[in-house]
Amino acid sequence: MTTDNPYADKEKDLETAIAMDKIAKGIFAPIYPLLAEQIVATHGITSGICVEIGTGPGPLAIALAKITDLEIYALDQSEHAVGFAKNNAAGQGVAGQINFIRKDVVSMPFEDDYADLIVSRGSLFFWPDLTAAFNEIFRILKPGGKTHIGGGFGNHEVKNKIFEAMAKKDGNFARKVGSRMGPENLARFKAALNDSLVENYEISESDAGLWIHISKP
Repeated sequence: MTTDNPYADKEKDLETAIAMDKIAKGIFAPIYPLLAEQIVATHGITSGICVEIGTGPGPLAIALAKITDLEIYALDQSEHAVGFAKNNAAGQGVAGQINFIRKDVVSMPFEDDYADLIVSRGSLFFWPDLTAAFNEIFRILKPGGKTHIGGGFGNHEVKNKIFEAMAKKDGNFARKVGSRMGPENLARFKAALNDSLVENYEISESDAGLWIHISKP
């Protein structure tokens, strides 16, 4: 499946990157430290190689760098998002721990069996070829490695506060999130996983998020 490159228009790319950076530092700011703690608690991986897909301005990579010894490779297709992410990491004192790369999920520049941990929040819902994406994720995942891929807000309390704040900016925010987390998308994810090279996976669902945990024997 091929699509037009949504990042080809540099003006729109910059506009989107500015908006993402603003929201990550504002309304969404409580999400990322909480998610980083949950990822560590769920998988127990605090060292080795971590790949983040769709880093945006880098808040999750930065949060993980602050509480682990992971060497992090944070990918995004957006030239301007990667620029913001590099500046943000430098400002938080973790630039030496994170490598920001402009690349997408279906063509990651890593050898087979490379990553101990692969994470992504929010980008999954925009991948045009889910099966190809899961194949590439499975390819670079080490035996014994884990993934934490999906979307969520950390917990019910944080989610409610964010929804209240976002409702003032976008009256359709709750509907959009509900659609992304809904049964139709869940069925798409399962179908793509079952069509892919992935052999073992679990999907965790709660009111606060949906996460795909892939493992390689």
